[in-house]
Amino acid sequence: MPVHPPESHPEPELIRARIVLPVSRPPIADGAVLVNRGRLQFVGRWADTPAGAAAKCVDLGEVILLPGLINAHCHLDYTHMAGLIPPGLEFTDWLKYLVSLKASWCLAEFAASWRAGAQMLLRHGVTTVVNTEAVPELFPHQWHETPLRVVSMRELIGFKDPQDAAALVQTAVAQWAQCAGPHRSIGLAPHAPYSTCAQLLQAAAAAARARRWPLSTHVAESEAEYLMFTAAAGPMYQWLKPQRDMSDCGLGSPVQWLARCGYLGPELLAVHCNYLVPEDIALLAAHGVSVVHCPRSHAYFGHRPFPWQALVQAGAKLCLGTDSLASVSGTAGQPVELDLFAEMQALAAAAPPLEPRRILEMATVNAAHALGRPGQLGELVEGAWADLIALPFTGSIHQATEAVVHHRGPVVASQIAGRWVWGAQAAGA
Repeated sequence: MPVHPPESHPEPELIRARIVLPVSRPPIADGAVLVNRGRLQFVGRWADTPAGAAAKCVDLGEVILLPGLINAHCHLDYTHMAGLIPPGLEFTDWLKYLVSLKASWCLAEFAASWRAGAQMLLRHGVTTVVNTEAVPELFPHQWHETPLRVVSMRELIGFKDPQDAAALVQTAVAQWAQCAGPHRSIGLAPHAPYSTCAQLLQAAAAAARARRWPLSTHVAESEAEYLMFTAAAGPMYQWLKPQRDMSDCGLGSPVQWLARCGYLGPELLAVHCNYLVPEDIALLAAHGVSVVHCPRSHAYFGHRPFPWQALVQAGAKLCLGTDSLASVSGTAGQPVELDLFAEMQALAAAAPPLEPRRILEMATVNAAHALGRPGQLGELVEGAWADLIALPFTGSIHQATEAVVHHRGPVVASQIAGRWVWGAQAAGA
């Protein structure tokens, strides 16, 4: 899964901060990082900075310096749909409304929505986003609209003609591979078990594994989906029954169906996973699947409590995503934005026993592992890519991680691949 940094880099920089928070090791008081050619050459105390390091010094002052956040699931092209779908709909009715809304949009509307969402993420400390691309016509041009590292997952929907599913995947892979550039990575996103068929899932998994691409799929998101697969009943079953072969229903859970298709594996980011039974959790963990939780979307639909404890106990890797603004409620007087800090806060409120350190790991090191990039993304270690963010902070070092989780507002500064992309440093570049 290549996620390459830019080929050209600014001069080396020695960046000082009141606290450096590597995430994968304890915070460092009066810390510093040395950035050279887009990577970290030193992470440690300012007093231990390598002698003779020929670098421009940047003192960020009273901040926490930490790795850029990784949004493991997003729909940037739905950003301008915020508030356009009536609240309180059941999931199946919401889905019908979304399909109708998408059909009414033109390419320029999707492009503008994508750009706006990318800017929101940048402002709120995300440096890498795993984005489901429902409008492949936007690429490769759209990648040039943001400095973010974008892992673009080509959405695949196909259930009406299973015989054509393999050909659909083959065509999509050929088109997507032509879009791939040196600074962005690509993958496949079969939408969900209910909007695909076994043939599509199997073809997508084979194509992704052969190319070392990631997979991303919504699974066990709603009670309606769970009922469709376990009981061959419910509103989703009734809606889709005239449109698709339902012989995959009544045989077990959505996760169990993916397992029977040979779809589960370490390259898969299983998004939502709200309705699981113990066997599902064991399957996800045994196959090394990363689970992506989207707390504000979860709250929007009023799903039952997310089974984070059972997943953690089973050894599953948990990540965080924002989902889209089509399924996030705003607060009075405040515009709703794509904000991974807000997702961390929503999770902290819904799961008080979950330590701030674990929540931050979901948005950093765990997501890096899900993308096959440990030691390169999501932590501050020598050799990692220089994707950094800075947050204002004047408290105790022992409160640093909790302060990150509860941060509100824009970040002070952000750097991707050694280039300042947000804040005063970026403005002065």
